[in-house]
Amino acid sequence: MSFYQRLRDLKEDADLTQKQVADIIGVSMNHYGKYERGETDIPLEKAIILAQYYDVCLDYLAGLTNQRKILSVKDQIALITMYQALNSQNQKQISELMLAMLEEQKQ
Repeated sequence: MSFYQRLRDLKEDADLTQKQVADIIGVSMNHYGKYERGETDIPLEKAIILAQYYDVCLDYLAGLTNQRKILSVKDQIALITMYQALNSQNQKQISELMLAMLEEQKQ
């Protein structure tokens, strides 16, 4: 999905108008419309404001991932540490459960 489509989708999901989003990032509605149409590149500072407003990561906003939020390094380390503290039988159960959840999520 393109960055410009993601801008439109996030705006629509939040039930906002172009004018409202333009006000949030401090530009004219006409200028914001150019961002959505891909006629003008959005400055990083404006993209950061939108990512924070929509509570998504910049990679999601840019269309680089479909994951709205990325776990912080601290949270990733905590998960790995907990997993490593489990015995091999419980690690296997967690792995099987995660695989089943991923398959279910695909459907």
